[in-house]
Amino acid sequence: MNFLRWCLRLAVLGALGTAWVLAGVYLYLSPNLPNVETLRDVRLQTPMRVYSADGALIGQFGEQKRNPLAYDEIPQQFVNALLSAEDDGFFEHRGIDIGGLLRAVSELLITGEKGSGGSTLTMQVARNYFLSLERTFFRKFNEILLAIEIERRLSKQEIFELYVNRIFLGHRAYGFEAASQVYYGKSIGELTLAQHAMLAGVPKSPSTKNPLSGPEDARARRNWILGRMLALEYIDDDAYQQAIATPVTATRHGAAISLDARYAAEMARRQMLQRYGLKAYTEGYSVYTTINGPLQEVANESIVAGLRTYDARHGYRGPEANWLDPERAPELALPLDDWILRLSDLPSLLGLEAAIVFALDDGGAQIAFANGQRDKLPWEGALEKVRPYVTENRRGNTFASATDLLKVGDVIRVERTQEGLWSLAQIPDAQAALVSLDPMDGAIISLVGGIGYDVSKFNRATQAQRQPGSNFKPFLYAAALSVGRTAATVVNDAPIVIEDRSLEGVWRPENDSGKFFGPTRLRWALTKSRNLVSIRLLQDIGIETFIDYATQLGFDTGAFAADLSLALGTHAMTPLDVATAYAILANGGYRVEPYLITRIDNLVGQTVFAASPAVVCDNCEAADGQARGVEDGTAGEADELSMEQILSQGEKNAEPATIYAERVMDERINFIIDSILKDVIKRGTGRKALALGREDIAGKTGTTNGPMDAWFSGYSSSLVTSTWVGFDEYTPLGNREFGGTAALPIWIEFMRVALEGKPERAKNQPEGISYVRIDPETGAMAPSSQRSAIFEFFRNENLPRSNPENFDGNSKDTENLIQDIF
Repeated sequence: MNFLRWCLRLAVLGALGTAWVLAGVYLYLSPNLPNVETLRDVRLQTPMRVYSADGALIGQFGEQKRNPLAYDEIPQQFVNALLSAEDDGFFEHRGIDIGGLLRAVSELLITGEKGSGGSTLTMQVARNYFLSLERTFFRKFNEILLAIEIERRLSKQEIFELYVNRIFLGHRAYGFEAASQVYYGKSIGELTLAQHAMLAGVPKSPSTKNPLSGPEDARARRNWILGRMLALEYIDDDAYQQAIATPVTATRHGAAISLDARYAAEMARRQMLQRYGLKAYTEGYSVYTTINGPLQEVANESIVAGLRTYDARHGYRGPEANWLDPERAPELALPLDDWILRLSDLPSLLGLEAAIVFALDDGGAQIAFANGQRDKLPWEGALEKVRPYVTENRRGNTFASATDLLKVGDVIRVERTQEGLWSLAQIPDAQAALVSLDPMDGAIISLVGGIGYDVSKFNRATQAQRQPGSNFKPFLYAAALSVGRTAATVVNDAPIVIEDRSLEGVWRPENDSGKFFGPTRLRWALTKSRNLVSIRLLQDIGIETFIDYATQLGFDTGAFAADLSLALGTHAMTPLDVATAYAILANGGYRVEPYLITRIDNLVGQTVFAASPAVVCDNCEAADGQARGVEDGTAGEADELSMEQILSQGEKNAEPATIYAERVMDERINFIIDSILKDVIKRGTGRKALALGREDIAGKTGTTNGPMDAWFSGYSSSLVTSTWVGFDEYTPLGNREFGGTAALPIWIEFMRVALEGKPERAKNQPEGISYVRIDPETGAMAPSSQRSAIFEFFRNENLPRSNPENFDGNSKDTENLIQDIF
């Protein structure tokens, strides 16, 4: 009896002592506990997503992949799987599970190893949001106290939601929705029972026992969870048996990019980084761009097709590598298995598969792929017509046999023919870029910075500074019209020798054809891209006059060399710069600034930025007035609207004030230049574009010395597009390659689709222009009796006289005539 009394006293004293100790620990720790209310406002690190104008995902940026879910969006089957795996009493306990803690302690004492663990989901939320991962008594006690406090302040659904969205699940995925996308490429609501159980098992060892890094361990954990779900009567035996028999189906998935516009997405990323700093990667911004999804796909395909066509004209350059050791004895077995493994490091590019040649005979080559598949590359139909690259100007003769063309160990690229056979291919060395804008406000409709982002991440559309060549001539001719020259002004197309220190001595420019054609009207000179006429024209109007005019148009003339080579487009520009300049020609003479981002939404869907680009005032009286913002310098800028402005405008149910683009080119000059550029397509260097069967397109080719660069820039009333082809190393394209052969076909293929179904829209002839009969030889007014007369447009103040006009509009005397000819 006394023994029992003493035991009771000891138990009471022990309980009191434990209570006092726990109370002391609580009083010591509680002042340092974080405020649980901050959980209500917790901001998960959510990546930035970039979308096309039609809502296709084109880019995702952020180190942590996170896709937050509301509790109502979580499938009940997954809720059951997670409860079975981590805390089946979650909806009953108050933050801690005494039984679970005691069980964990007993397992630790008996086995010496950490067993099932005693942390509830609430305790894990406390740990993940507030505490470090160090294993100490005080950290664990803090965890318990925080769990109790969290249960007092938040609902069970809120706690569960925090857990589901925060926990790390391997491969940079935070939260189960992100993990579902990483491992299965689907939303968590689309997964099967086996996949839900698999994900529910990942938190135990997220880095090493996820379904990619440790598939067998992950499957064992999955099956254990399915057994728990069966025991807890969440599933029946049939579902259990079917689920455990399911193989591991996880594969690595990136962000669900639905449109290849990665050059544009990278541009948006850089702009966001400039705007928001590193928060751009974590705040869950949704960035909406001007990119037109279907046309972007056409742009990608046009670039690839154009470069492959160019590449085919210049011959086969040889294998990408040869992996056969040259000192290897012939009788030794080939290391084919090793080669196949190495092929996995060479992804498919442009739809071309990497393969290794492991045997050759008269019938062709035996090839193997990264997946272990073996096949044949036949001589007939695949290899017999291949010709080798010799120089950019010459190909060699066809090969005599497969052994002359290929060697064992060659790493090559192949593609399927329409007949289903493999054919030899290669990734082009040349590069290209395409930029397409809406000329009415500068929106970037399509943009391709190279043959493929996987081949090269350098964005040639915005970063490559290349000489535009004759692509630049329309702006020189516009400058000439602005100082009194006309489309009928005659300039002598004859040899010219210039001594100029800035041009490093004597300069003898030539036309592309190497020929000279004598006196030539400016319309015909631009149509046929005559270099000598352009140089003499610049010499006549003056270099400073031209630079001033180019500055007025919006060109960055700071780097322009003040010499006559400007007439041939020798200053460097990007394809985006060129397309922006051609937008002036397309829209009637207004300067618009290219822009990519239309709006930015934050994580909760509020618009925090909206672009307000300067737009062309079509058929309104604000075209030349102060409403365009010329005086205050706002013309041409894409203004940012603050959140307060957007909300206040919404409350007032008012649209943002329109900013009108500034007119930088006289509309009559614009009309005349446009008519000449239409002639470039009808009868000049852009005749291939007649294949489009349209009367409303205009454009200009461009080819630089070498030739190093090939261009075509052209437009309709609704779209302006520039294409460029060249080598990054500034090596020649080949002496038979021009803007019309290398760049124009890309432009045609893109515009064929871009303009499909769009009505033709002719430019209205502005007031102050006359359509006059002239003598085609002299440019002078033609008498009514002249049968060879043609019509030409003139500004009324520059109507031709009845005699040939000089550069300055005066009659030529004999001395000047002789000087111009010789």
